[in-house]
Amino acid sequence: MKQSLSARLFIHFAAIITLSLSAIGIFTYSYASSELNNQLAGNIAQTIRNTVYQTDLYLRNYDRATYSILSNNNVKHFLDMEPDDSYSYYEYSRRIKMDTYQPTFLLYPQIGFLYIIGQNGRMVADDNQNLIGVPQIDAVRQYEELLAAIPANGESAILTRSIRSGQKPNVITIARRIRGLSSYTPNGILAIEFNALELDTIWGELDLGRGGYHYVLDQKGTIIYSPDQEGAGDGLPPEAIKAVMSKDAGSLQLSANGTDRLFISEHSAYSGWRIVASVPLAELHKPITTIRTATVWVGAITLFIALILAYRLGTSLIDPIRVLIKGMRQTEMGNWQKLGMGERRDEVGILIHRYNLMVTRLSEMIENVYEAELNRQKSEIKLQQEVLERHRAEFQALQLQINPHFVYNTLETIKCYAVVQDSEEITSMVEAMALMLRYSIQTNLEEITVANELKHVLAYLSILKYRMNRELDVEVVIPPPLLLEKMVRLTLQPLVENIVQHAFPQGMGSGHVIRIDARRVDERFLVIVQDNGIGMTEEQLEILHKRIELNQLAGQEQDTVYHRGGIGLLNVHRRIQLVFGESYGLMVESASGIGTTITMVMPADQQLKRI
Repeated sequence: MKQSLSARLFIHFAAIITLSLSAIGIFTYSYASSELNNQLAGNIAQTIRNTVYQTDLYLRNYDRATYSILSNNNVKHFLDMEPDDSYSYYEYSRRIKMDTYQPTFLLYPQIGFLYIIGQNGRMVADDNQNLIGVPQIDAVRQYEELLAAIPANGESAILTRSIRSGQKPNVITIARRIRGLSSYTPNGILAIEFNALELDTIWGELDLGRGGYHYVLDQKGTIIYSPDQEGAGDGLPPEAIKAVMSKDAGSLQLSANGTDRLFISEHSAYSGWRIVASVPLAELHKPITTIRTATVWVGAITLFIALILAYRLGTSLIDPIRVLIKGMRQTEMGNWQKLGMGERRDEVGILIHRYNLMVTRLSEMIENVYEAELNRQKSEIKLQQEVLERHRAEFQALQLQINPHFVYNTLETIKCYAVVQDSEEITSMVEAMALMLRYSIQTNLEEITVANELKHVLAYLSILKYRMNRELDVEVVIPPPLLLEKMVRLTLQPLVENIVQHAFPQGMGSGHVIRIDARRVDERFLVIVQDNGIGMTEEQLEILHKRIELNQLAGQEQDTVYHRGGIGLLNVHRRIQLVFGESYGLMVESASGIGTTITMVMPADQQLKRI
């Protein structure tokens, strides 16, 4: 316990960092090495499988070259002719070479030698690459040897031999049994020969990295292809060939010429060949070695930096504590809750000791501050109550100043004078004004029908007619059943007022129309007010949409643009939401020079809908 806190922090930090980095490094290296090794081996195996697949496709293409020959009548007659019939042999040989072999050579120029050997000992052969002619061939012996190597089920056999003498060992022969017209059993052999190097376009594309080679083995384990690279001529060791031939596919590790190598093989079910890849283990593990070296260096550098940071962290924690110890000596007169110091002798122990000297005084100061704050809050509450009571008194006084009956009586008096003076205009205006006043001071918001709102609008239009000295062209096309739908009070007239003031700033003239419509859409009731006025620009419409999205009643100075002369679009939108919910309100569409469409969206009356 006498050891300094900074030293203990550094030791603990160093131990934690070292253990963490070691565990992470070992786990990362082990996992990455295993995954990388499996991935590299899997990639090589996948590459070989693709090569085997491409090789089979290439060989099947050659095999298909024999299909048209199988059904050729000249070939079938040739197989059925008598061995001693020299004229028929000459005639059929000529036809087969001209009509069958030559088109085949044109379609498949890679074919080097094409021949048919009959059970009758006769043979028709043609060399596509040797203009001198076909060498002497013992047809009977070759027939017997080929017959033993070809399956009796009609499938073709792929052989790595040639019936011509003096040929290189990398010749591939595809042969199959055929029959004539009069025989139900095969009585001949059709075969084509081509150079195995023709497949170099497929096999040569394998890239196994530095020191990696690949080989192609036939059914007997004979190498029929090897890369023309330095170091690859040593071939496969016998033990590798034996191990590879013992299973269809897989990988094994063997030592070849003093080098540990990984052998991966894939077997072709069609040709019976095997493609074997050989990669040095050192080259395969080279990325793993790089990872190991990088892990060690990164871990060492990280550990060094972490220890420096741990030391600086410990110092940064202790230095402020020492400063606090000096500062607390100046506040030893405080009083607060004490802490148990225990047997500590380090900086924290000293800090706790000094802290206990000042907690008492601090406790008293906190209590005094709390009482003062409580008294201040009580005073503020009392003051707010007084202000509220004063506002209520002022509101009641204002209410007492407005006497609706007095206003009604005054309007009736004006109406009587207008009747006496025989002024129909004043009479009509006063009646409309009384109707609008009586309708406006009612408090219920929701229980109003469309018909009532239309009456309010008509009263407003009646007044405007005298103010503007002309009739206003307003079309109401609401279907009669929808006149009983419920809507919010004082929402339709503000929309009409907004149109009169803003859509027709120069006044409504000939051709200017306000159209009021209503409809049901699913579970919603829509009231649509349209005009063919000046409309709004895209900027004005975007600003209006943003203001509507705020869901606030208009009451600021900046709102006057939208509700000058009435409650306004924003207040209508918010009033609908206060009654029916946030999912309802106004939708505004407008185009400059075309007009504006304002739609009030409200819930449909379900009872009225059932009627």
